[in-house]
Order: sequence, then structure tokens, then C-alpha cells
Amino acid sequence: MMPAMAKLQFCVLFLVYVASQCGGANVDVVSSAITVKNVDRTIDISSQLVKINSKITFENTGKSPVKSFLLAVESSSKSKLAFIGGKDSNNKDLRLVETTVKGYDNAKFWRVDLKESINAGSTASAVVETVYSKALQPYPTAITQQEEQLVKYIGNLYFYSPYPVTSQKTNVILNTKTVENFTKVKPFSQLDGTIAYGPYTNTAAFTEKELLVHYKNNSPFLTVTRLERLIEVSHWGNIAVEETIEIEHTGAKLKGPFSRYDYQQDHHSGPASVRSYKTLLPASASDVYYRDTNGNISTSNMKVKKDSVELDLRPRYPLFGGWRSHYTLGYNVPSYEYLYYSGNEYLLKMRAVDHVFDDMQIDELVTKVILPEGTTNIKVNFPFSVTKLPDSLHYTYLDTKGRPVITFSKNNIVENHIQDFQLRYTFPRILMLQEPLLVVGFLFALFLCVIIYMRLDFSIHKSEHPHKD
Repeated sequence: MMPAMAKLQFCVLFLVYVASQCGGANVDVVSSAITVKNVDRTIDISSQLVKINSKITFENTGKSPVKSFLLAVESSSKSKLAFIGGKDSNNKDLRLVETTVKGYDNAKFWRVDLKESINAGSTASAVVETVYSKALQPYPTAITQQEEQLVKYIGNLYFYSPYPVTSQKTNVILNTKTVENFTKVKPFSQLDGTIAYGPYTNTAAFTEKELLVHYKNNSPFLTVTRLERLIEVSHWGNIAVEETIEIEHTGAKLKGPFSRYDYQQDHHSGPASVRSYKTLLPASASDVYYRDTNGNISTSNMKVKKDSVELDLRPRYPLFGGWRSHYTLGYNVPSYEYLYYSGNEYLLKMRAVDHVFDDMQIDELVTKVILPEGTTNIKVNFPFSVTKLPDSLHYTYLDTKGRPVITFSKNNIVENHIQDFQLRYTFPRILMLQEPLLVVGFLFALFLCVIIYMRLDFSIHKSEHPHKD
């Protein structure tokens, strides 16, 4: 018989081998039964983000139903991918699970689970949306105050598919007629700020061909390098939100001196600079403040709309390429719009991040949620993957044990991440009397001390009484 120690070593080596072959929790293979019949793709590069919308029609050429399909992103683009999502033909969200495919370690894959299986010989369609940040590079990298900004986009001319593609078309949206250079692969056409490619037929799986477009793009190239969002929950009817934002113009850097006189006299001066931008807050936001290290910034304007509060934020100075700004934005919202409860059980539903500006990109987001003192059984559900940071305590007036603080972070945020997270916790409602009782107790002790003080005699010697003869 095999000794016990040898058996143990054999089991360990077998498990290590299995783990090395699997390479992770999710491993898939490319099904030979799936063929992409048609792809209609739109690449929008009119802003600082690259937004790709692909309408895909799949065909099941096998003999058994297909319940899922694979999506892939090239190795050259996966580090810039900020968001990926899918919908079926009924505009219902599809579930995407990150996975791996053996033999294709450089690419990034997702398995998409279908609502209904594709029967043999049948077709199904889906719409896939991907958003890439920092995929547009200023070229030249430095410009003067009067120059226009030119950028380069380098992508894939073909839809990067794990399956063969029968037919595909691509439209590149520029929103400008100033195009220095672009890839010319017939058939193609250029008209009114749009370049149309295709149709291209019978493209093999995992086909790559460089698509280059060099064009004018003066849209705001603003990047929030760090955003710290603080949400303080009160059971007395208010939720306070404060955001500390570090922002940078990541477009072509300013070359040469800056002339304030020319900038104010000529509205066309500094076409790539950012004078102001619009931030959207919840419709119920009140007591809004906007300040930097020098104090309150009074040049901003606020407009109350039906579904939001629009802030026109104007920094103290215009932002050119390489310039930075730092400010704090805060407001209050009523808790009944975001906080639900049943007995001692509470549910908080709020956004992980708000709309900072159109086509925003955030390098690092840190969200902190301060809960009332005495909160227990805290559970958080996120709509996307985040990094959970260690919990901590926050002390303020009349606190004894401290308020629990839930903290999480995420990198590479875009507008598609403006979604609600759910935070459940237990809070005995009797604890709401703690602070009023502390105030009453303090006042009672103070009055008691005053009464005792008034009744005590602290004189050093007693008054003398006259003697009777």
C-alpha cells in the first residue's frame, strides 16, 4: 500500500496540476456551432471617450441548442476598457461573466448568458456596448493657445470575434470634417463627419487590422484623477453628500505662454481649453456649496429642473492641457427618497457616483458611507466589481462608540457606472433617543452643578457678630 505521506503528496500535486490547467474559476471553449452572421458596428470618437456599439446576429449551425456565446477584447485594448454590457433583442440586460479561453491568454473574454437558447438552425441578436477611456492620444502632444487640438485613434478595423463573421460594417463618428488622415480599406466612404467601412465578408475569427484616424477633436479632455465621495446617513431625515474632486486637463499640453487678455477678448482663443462644465445633482438636492482651497466659488450657476439640479461649474481659471484644479462640492438630500426600513431593518439605495460632467472619466473613485452609531449586520451589494476597503469609525458630536464607515473604491469609472448600490443594516430605533437623552442629561447635570454651586459658601472667614454685654 502507498504510505499516508506519499498519498498526501500525490493529492497535492494532482490539485496543483488541475488548477494550472483550469487557470481560474471560469474556463470556456469557443463553440464551433456558432457563426456570426452579421455585425453592424458604430465607433463614436467625437468626445474624449471611445464608445463602440455592436449589433450582432448569431446563427447556430450545430445540432443542439446554444445557451451562451463569448465576447472578446483585443490585448491592445483591454487595459483601456472601462465598461462592457449587453442587451438582447427585447432590450433586456444580459448577464456577462468574465472568463478565460485556453490558448488565448492575451485577450480578455466574457461569457454572455442568453435569456432563451438558440435552437439548431436558428438565429438570435444582441447589442454589445463597450466604452474605452484614454484611447485617444493628442497628436501633436503640445499646442499653443490659439491652435486646434488633433488626436489619434488606433483600433481594430474588424469586429474582434471568437467566431467567423460572414458580413460586417463599421461607421466611425467624428462630428468634424477636419480629418488629417485615416485608414483606407475598400469599400469605404467619408461624408459629414462620418467614415463608413464595409461591408466586409467572410472574416476569420480573431482577425485584427489597424484602424487609424487622425482628426480634430476640441471636446473637453477632462479627467478626474481622484474623487472621494462621502455619504453621511442620518435617521433624522437627512443625507449629506460631499465630494472632493481632483481634476486635470489630459489633452494636448499648452505650449508657450498664456495670455489672459487674448483669452477674454477672443472667444475662439483656446479652443481646446475648458472654461466651464455642467454637473448634475439629484432633483431634491438642497444647500449646495462649491468651494476650493481659497473659499467659496461664486461664479457657478445653479438651475433646478424637473429631474435634476444642474450646476454650471466655472473654475477660478480656465483649464488647458496639463493644468489641474481641486474643489469640494456638497449638498443635502431627504433620506426618505433613498432610505427604506421595516422595523429595525434598513436599506440604503444610492448612487456610487454622480454625473460630474458629460463623457466623464474618473481614474480613482473612493466612496465612504457613514452610518448611524449603533448600526450592526451591515451587508453591501454592488452593481459592478469594486475593491472593498477596511471598515473604520467616525466620531462626531455626542458619539460614544463611533459611527461605522463602509469604504470601497474602483478605478476607471465612466457614465455607465452611475448605478445604485444597496446597503442593508440593522439599527434599533430605540437608539434614536440616545442623543436627545445625552443632551437632556448634560443639561440636567449642568443645572445641578449650578444649584449646588449657588448653595455652597466658599468664603475664607466667617462674618463677625457683635458681643452682648
